[in-house]
Amino acid sequence: MKGRFTLIGLVVAITAVGAATVSAGTHSTAESRLDKINHIVVIYEENHSFDNLYGGWEGVNGRENADAAHTTQVDQQGNPYTCLRQNDVNLTSPPLGTSCVDTAHGFSSAFGNTWFTIDDFIQPSDTTCPPALHAFSFPNGVLNGTGEPGGCTRDLVHAFYQEQYQLNGGQQNRYMVGSDAIGMTMGAYDTKQLPVYQYLHSQGAPHYAIADNFFQSAFGGSFLSHQYLIAAQAPVYPDAPDSLHSLIDSAGFPRNNYPLYTPDPTATYRDGPLTVECPSPVAGLACGDRAVNTMQPTFEPFGTFGAKLVPQTHATIGDRLTAGGVSWAWYSGGWADATGDVGGPGWTNGTGPTCSNPVHDPAFTFPKCPSAIFQYHHQPFVYYSNFAPGTEGRTHLQDEAVFQNLLASSTGNSCALDSVSFVKPMGSENEHPGYASVEHGGSHLVSLLKSIEGSGCSKDTMVIVTYDEFGGQWDHVPPPGQTGGPAGPHDQFGPGTRIPALVIAPRLPGNFVVDHTEHDTLSILSTIEHRFGLSPLTARDAEVSDLSSVWEAKQVSARP
Repeated sequence: MKGRFTLIGLVVAITAVGAATVSAGTHSTAESRLDKINHIVVIYEENHSFDNLYGGWEGVNGRENADAAHTTQVDQQGNPYTCLRQNDVNLTSPPLGTSCVDTAHGFSSAFGNTWFTIDDFIQPSDTTCPPALHAFSFPNGVLNGTGEPGGCTRDLVHAFYQEQYQLNGGQQNRYMVGSDAIGMTMGAYDTKQLPVYQYLHSQGAPHYAIADNFFQSAFGGSFLSHQYLIAAQAPVYPDAPDSLHSLIDSAGFPRNNYPLYTPDPTATYRDGPLTVECPSPVAGLACGDRAVNTMQPTFEPFGTFGAKLVPQTHATIGDRLTAGGVSWAWYSGGWADATGDVGGPGWTNGTGPTCSNPVHDPAFTFPKCPSAIFQYHHQPFVYYSNFAPGTEGRTHLQDEAVFQNLLASSTGNSCALDSVSFVKPMGSENEHPGYASVEHGGSHLVSLLKSIEGSGCSKDTMVIVTYDEFGGQWDHVPPPGQTGGPAGPHDQFGPGTRIPALVIAPRLPGNFVVDHTEHDTLSILSTIEHRFGLSPLTARDAEVSDLSSVWEAKQVSARP
């Protein structure tokens, strides 16, 4: 039987009142400064939790502030592990020793049960990245010395029901047992060695704000996070086939093949693209015909694997902007190659009759020549009828090269950018664990920021840099809706784990400020809506705080 979508009350009344109070309190000087912003640029990176990437930034609520109760990883029964078990090849080979022995769980390790610094084991220059044509052929990573440079780790599962299990009601202590990557979930980068940190602390860099209370708006992976970025809700698949619905056990878990998770022999498991059918077998979990894990779009470009989602028709931020007469575009790295825009900006495949770029996906033929690591589910507007090929809406979807060309033409006091620009870097430049590296993606991010800062756009542009979701990595701060998390808008779909976010904008109250205001990805929509007088898309983006709060933040320290 097909289940109807059910949704618990968005927030209790006191939360809504609190959100309104916060909003009112931050919209005096802050809102007047937002009114002076004429261009908003959103750079949407991939798959890192806040503690994993920005947790060592000074002045933030970082990983050094984490208590044992929100750090120590436990098994299914709630018993603490003594050690972290690892399966990334570069954390097991060559053998790193067995300084930690977990007798109760039957394994030994070089890692105690706490977070560790990835850079101590995998350097940015290490040759641990897969070649693009085989990017998904190394589930446990590429052994150093056999791959390409960049310091890649293995990928980590990041999915809808898994994340909710990992959060464990706000205890933040089941990331390891609920993951295929086990101990890698507790890895963290040396924040001060990140390309973006180095740039923002260099002479002449722009003033910026770190938002250290910023959560991914929905549980799970990139597919759903991108949908929330543009539509503030999960896609609908009415009367979906039973085979697409997830099946979970009594703990709410959908998988029976992870290294440390012992499945229930009486349960049937299916890690499907849709929520479980209603009624949910576990109270409080979302159910019905909602798409929450990766699906392919019906409209081109789409990949060759997985089920396709039916066309979506509900409103997006693109529809709101167009109706309001506000110029906008979605710029994606690799778009021209994927859509066959021969000779257009970003095209890399010659004049035919074959695709000349050596890393094009061999499943496609000229003129459709997508890169082997072009990510179709990172193109959220493609799922909507209003942006199908041949529609007027389609003209808003362009290659990242167009964005860079517009910046290059923005000289003096002139800015050629649209009022709102979404920038989605190419797969090799988006920082996604497994097929991309923090070093390469971070360097590309810095290049984008420098181009904006060096253009005629910098005087009235707000740049928002954030990550779509947590990438399966631990963070110690519970999200809204979880025990111990901040009060704020939430429902059965999220928010999920805290993620990195920074804002570059004119007239900030210092070289470097930290904004502790609670935000999630929908704060980006709220900011756009408030600046350009647009109606909200859903109750969630109507309630969440916008990013004008950065102008109320306090300076942490001066730069050199």
